[in-house]
Amino acid sequence: MVLWWNTAGALDRQTDAAIRADATALMERRADAGLMALVPAIIDRLALDVQNEALYLLLGPERQILAGNLDTWPAEANADQPWIRMPLLRDGAESEARLLRVELGDGHRLLVGRDVAEKLRLRALLSEGLAWAAASSALIAVLGAWMLRRALEDRLAPVYGTAAAIGGGDLSRRVPLSDRQDEFDRLGMTMNAMLDRIAQLMEGVRGVSDAIAHDLRTPIARARAKLEESLDSAADEEALRAAVEQGIADLDDIARVFKAVLRIAEVEAGARRAAFAPLDLAPMLADAAELYGAAAEALDQALTAELPESLPLVGDRDLLLQAVANLLDNALKFNPAGGRVLIQAQQVAGLAEVTVADEGPGLSPDDRGRVGERFFRTDAARTTPGSGLGLSLVRAVVALHGGEVVLEDTYPGATPPGLRVTLRLPLGTVPEGTGSTAA
Repeated sequence: MVLWWNTAGALDRQTDAAIRADATALMERRADAGLMALVPAIIDRLALDVQNEALYLLLGPERQILAGNLDTWPAEANADQPWIRMPLLRDGAESEARLLRVELGDGHRLLVGRDVAEKLRLRALLSEGLAWAAASSALIAVLGAWMLRRALEDRLAPVYGTAAAIGGGDLSRRVPLSDRQDEFDRLGMTMNAMLDRIAQLMEGVRGVSDAIAHDLRTPIARARAKLEESLDSAADEEALRAAVEQGIADLDDIARVFKAVLRIAEVEAGARRAAFAPLDLAPMLADAAELYGAAAEALDQALTAELPESLPLVGDRDLLLQAVANLLDNALKFNPAGGRVLIQAQQVAGLAEVTVADEGPGLSPDDRGRVGERFFRTDAARTTPGSGLGLSLVRAVVALHGGEVVLEDTYPGATPPGLRVTLRLPLGTVPEGTGSTAA
């Protein structure tokens, strides 16, 4: 549309400019040679008009025709506006004229114009061409949109199918990928990673449920059996009170297990990230070493701390303290009498490394891959108190801080090899919306 208006306007402007220039030249001729000099000037112009487009009419005071190729003075030329557009009949054919009226004074009047039939035909041809171009463009646009829609539907159909299957309960379905490695493949890979994570979490939930049902069934049954036995055979009130107190203690242990499971779930969900703040890990580790040092002495063990003066990072102080406490508790639990436990910390390549090493039986390579599972206990640990949740919490806390847990032998090749657990924690930054006061 813009092209049509610009082109049609250019044709009109070109015609008006030619008429105006012609009228100006005639007025200059009149000024130089007088009014009657216009007659031969008009005759000369008509003789030189090869294309037969020029239109002239010079009238005298008595409306007599002095020169020109128009037969009569048109009624349209009596309007107030000097520019005129009117139909024209020439040689039996209908046409259109564009005229400029010039008042010469003393009753003389002049019309200067052009036959614009050829330009009208050009405009019609241009209009037809633009109409065909617009129709072709619209057809191509519609066809292209349809083809694009079909292509998008074909590429997204596997995603729809997978989502429908997942919604129907089939969590094993994944989005098939092509060899194009385009945006749709990247979307598919992202969705597959999300589905893998969902499946992993669902499997974890099932595993936790099974583990809770299995590991808590025995203490619950034992507590119930003790209470029933005491109810039936308690010799006196004192014996019954002791049985009830033991049952309460057993139930408290079960409640602590549930509390630990909920705390692990809370940490894995990232709910504690809002409590991140700058802290100095060194004094916190020193407090933990002092607290467990007394427990080590009671077990005829030695706890040694090798800590820097300062080790700043950003994290949750309570969670980190509990993770270190779990490691120290496990180390003392499995360390032999007279054994040594080491806690040390250092900053290495932008990481804070906290290590707890003991001289106990250690872990086999297979067991190291499973110690982070909830309720998992090695065969050697089943005779010791515990629920198998300590290292699960440690792994969850370290993962929340963006770090990793590394398990190694304290003395590789020795018997027993001991166990060295290293927590590698990034120094980190305070997340938005959290406090900034050092703990």
